[in-house]
Amino acid sequence: MLAKLSKRLRPRRCALAAVAVLTLLGAGLPTVTADTDGDRDPGLSRFYEQKVTWKACEGDGMPDDLQCGKVTVPVDYAHPKAGSLDLALARYRATGEKRGSVLLNFGGPGGPGVPELAYGGKDFMDLTDGYDVVAFDPRGVGRSSPVSCGDGEDDAFAALGDTPADVTDPRVLLDRLKKAAAACAEHSGPVLPHIGTVNAARDLDVMREALGDSKLNFLGFSYGTRLGAVYAAQFPDRVGRLVLDGVDTLTEPLAEQGIASARGQQVALEDFVDWCTDDIACPFGQDPRKAREEVVRLVRSLDEDPVATDFGDEFTGQDLVGAIGQGLYSKELWPSLERALAQLVEHGDTSGVMAFATGGLALPFRDPGGGDPTGGLVDEEDIPLDNLPAALMAINCADDPDRPTAEQVTADLKRLRTAYEEASPVFGRYRLIQVLMCYGRPKGTDYIRERVKDLDTPKMLLIGTRGDPATPYRWTVETAERLGPSAVVLDNRSQGHTGYGSSKCVHRKVDDFLLYGSLPPSGSSCGADEER
Repeated sequence: MLAKLSKRLRPRRCALAAVAVLTLLGAGLPTVTADTDGDRDPGLSRFYEQKVTWKACEGDGMPDDLQCGKVTVPVDYAHPKAGSLDLALARYRATGEKRGSVLLNFGGPGGPGVPELAYGGKDFMDLTDGYDVVAFDPRGVGRSSPVSCGDGEDDAFAALGDTPADVTDPRVLLDRLKKAAAACAEHSGPVLPHIGTVNAARDLDVMREALGDSKLNFLGFSYGTRLGAVYAAQFPDRVGRLVLDGVDTLTEPLAEQGIASARGQQVALEDFVDWCTDDIACPFGQDPRKAREEVVRLVRSLDEDPVATDFGDEFTGQDLVGAIGQGLYSKELWPSLERALAQLVEHGDTSGVMAFATGGLALPFRDPGGGDPTGGLVDEEDIPLDNLPAALMAINCADDPDRPTAEQVTADLKRLRTAYEEASPVFGRYRLIQVLMCYGRPKGTDYIRERVKDLDTPKMLLIGTRGDPATPYRWTVETAERLGPSAVVLDNRSQGHTGYGSSKCVHRKVDDFLLYGSLPPSGSSCGADEER
């Protein structure tokens, strides 16, 4: 994987900012209102009448008990006869008495679910006591009509080679971004105008029916919580047991999301440094205050004087920031991050931090050592190398209606730069690019901000982690208030992104709800001492 990426390092390196941001940025999407069975477009009947044909997953090293299949959905739900696309699915079959399926979304947006389930399936085996555990590649992602921005100098990531902090004339960058948006449209095909969470939620409903379930049981992480909330707004009568872990915001503009994420990652970095300085092997010494200063100096030094990688390319301070950000998503990764940083500081060896930087989306269960992003399911040549960040941008932009003018961007950039750098001296500059990433793309939907609220559904379990570097705990509280009395909040008083994969307590309470319908009291908590 690294050898192939090194051939196009510039777009790869520039994509790191997009890859690590879970709540970043897509293409335009008209507001779509879900239909009910009574007024469904007759053209949708063939999609709702299909059944999944399961077979053994192909690929070296695939689990023997993992099965793969597909579901066909319309490209455009408003015109279901205009074209279709296939969504890739995978499942572990129920081992106990089957009561249906539970669908998983691991986040991103832009994360492929099939390889994630193949890699991290052991975390969900308890759920097979009652369910088929099913994951999928959303539209535009992985094996489901993947989007791309190309691999040339005009693609989106080459256009982002200079961050807003580096550009003296924002108009130059905006012109490049506009051209980059056109390149994404050229390379992505007909799915791009119909990507985004509103349509992905409608795909979920087709999957639900194809799996033979009358209600949707769903476990979503990070961005997956946005998808679950949108489904609940569109199909409230078809909600089964929904769990939203690492709750995303439904209302904050992308610029504000970036500040919140920069602040959250700064807090996580300081926690990591405190932990690191207790170890004699910490490359930044044993004084936490001085160690934090050393991290800032290292980033600035690499931005001014990048070091060569094993492939002869440059590794910059912003590449390092992306790598550190990956390592902060789970406390279990901290020892590996410490060793990688020590290799860099003491020997100039970039291999450890490069493994973090190229590990793909910061999803709850992904090994940062990475490798083949398709999990060996298909020849990686079939999936564009930039699909992860391209899909992330496409989906987030599709979900966001704000499109500031060039004049507004020019006027606000200085103020935003200051706000981001105040939020984090390490991650602020790195995150600032998301302010501009949707520039030149069609306006996104306002459905999520305007319609996903005051839901009349069965109880849903929302989990917020106090030390989450990507989705701050306050988003869980705010989203719960927005969704209404059906939202039950579980307070995970721990660190890391999401709770199911790191906390025994959270894991148990989620399984109890999905398997038996047993909900904890809203506002109850899991302690930090109950980590897995």
